[in-house]
Amino acid sequence: MTSATESTAPKRPNILLIITDQQRFDTIRAHGHAHMDTPNLDRLAQEGVSFSQCHITAPSCVPSRASLFTGYYPHVTGVMENEQDWSKTWVSDLRASGYTCVNVGKMHTNPFLAEAGFDERFNVENKDRYLQGRHYLDEWDKALAAHGLIKQQREHYRKRDDYGQRLGAFEWKLPAALHSDTFVGNFAKFWLETKPNASPLFMQIGFPGPHPPYDPTPELAEKYMAKDNIPMPVDSDEDRAGQPSYLEEKRQHDAQVDHDSILWNPDRTPEDERRMRAYYYANVEMIDTSVGEIMQALERNGYMDDTVVIFTSDHGDCLGDHGLSQKWSMYDVVTRVPLIVWAPQRFCGGRSIDDLVQLFDLGPTILDLAGVASPADMEAQSLLPALTEQAYTPRQQVFCEQAGDMVMTGADFITMVRETRWKLVHLLGCDEGQLFDLEADPDERHNLWNDPVHDAEKTRLKDTLLEWLVASNFKTRDHMAEFR
Repeated sequence: MTSATESTAPKRPNILLIITDQQRFDTIRAHGHAHMDTPNLDRLAQEGVSFSQCHITAPSCVPSRASLFTGYYPHVTGVMENEQDWSKTWVSDLRASGYTCVNVGKMHTNPFLAEAGFDERFNVENKDRYLQGRHYLDEWDKALAAHGLIKQQREHYRKRDDYGQRLGAFEWKLPAALHSDTFVGNFAKFWLETKPNASPLFMQIGFPGPHPPYDPTPELAEKYMAKDNIPMPVDSDEDRAGQPSYLEEKRQHDAQVDHDSILWNPDRTPEDERRMRAYYYANVEMIDTSVGEIMQALERNGYMDDTVVIFTSDHGDCLGDHGLSQKWSMYDVVTRVPLIVWAPQRFCGGRSIDDLVQLFDLGPTILDLAGVASPADMEAQSLLPALTEQAYTPRQQVFCEQAGDMVMTGADFITMVRETRWKLVHLLGCDEGQLFDLEADPDERHNLWNDPVHDAEKTRLKDTLLEWLVASNFKTRDHMAEFR
């Protein structure tokens, strides 16, 4: 990355960047979702600044994270699908400017143990790593081994008679303290307790959940199964009939090949779907509890005087919406994620900003907070003016892109442009696509792609995509080689 330029500002804050994996935007009670119990995230929202329209730049883990930690779109980083290599980040600029940089939990770099700019990394990867570095032992594997235990995983779940009905939902039967999300939270607390006063501190905490398998403790699983307000999937024959064929191919693929301990059963019942969602939401509450304990550890160890806490996720999860499993699509339930910035001593809290922002905008925001200059051609935009209630120009569109991979087998490349009202999804080399009027159809059930009444909007948005791609390639022409 570029060399860091430290600001002359006398005080630079500690910064905690908490990233969950695959958490939908509708999973925080304070944001209006009564089926959730999230008192600690509610506190961050009530005392901090929420961005209600934060959208990712790629609908799968690796390209989304590579984009977030560089500030460039996936077509610039060259990381457009899972399994691709990436390790260069703006964290190295923070480190060069004097920050102590620590990662606890998931970053999802390839290779797993790449330095990625950090002074210290305590890596925890996916819960289920079938055929993905199976002989690689992360900190969580080692902790389980030290207790004479082997983690719950696909090879064992497959032995269950009801594997096809579970849809990735399984109780965590091992000790609660060794659940991946509890373990990551406890490890972060351990670091703060045993190495205090590392100031200024940048700590990235990566929770593996609620990414599948959806595996809460039995007590929380029971709690959420007993709730009578668990929202069920938004799905219909009309919705599916209007979808591009690559999504039907994905449905069929997911019913034949299990990914992340999910075999997507075409004969699933409403009760199967209800359990999947209940366990997912219960897993979010487990993370909420860990966030609360991390906040207490910050206070105990002298980090709260000037600390910025940022909470977000790398993408969402369909959870059966539109008849689909997981991500790899451009529906809002995948592309829209929670984003909260908490720093009562710096920013007026209790606010919600409804402008369109992109997840990778956190990169220049964090660099701004640290007094470190961003590259001139960085495509992400700092959110600091919005946080400090200064004048700024909001994004008019957000963009998202994904190349075909081992899961998304029916399309070579999909690209999304989304405005406040309109969304278009373009498929490379294909006459199919998606067009949604989000004002009339917020659940994205009615695809207007083939409706001649809306040809003008379709043409305008396709032109917008073309102009964005051309401008992006021109702007980053001297920088792209750094990611190769």
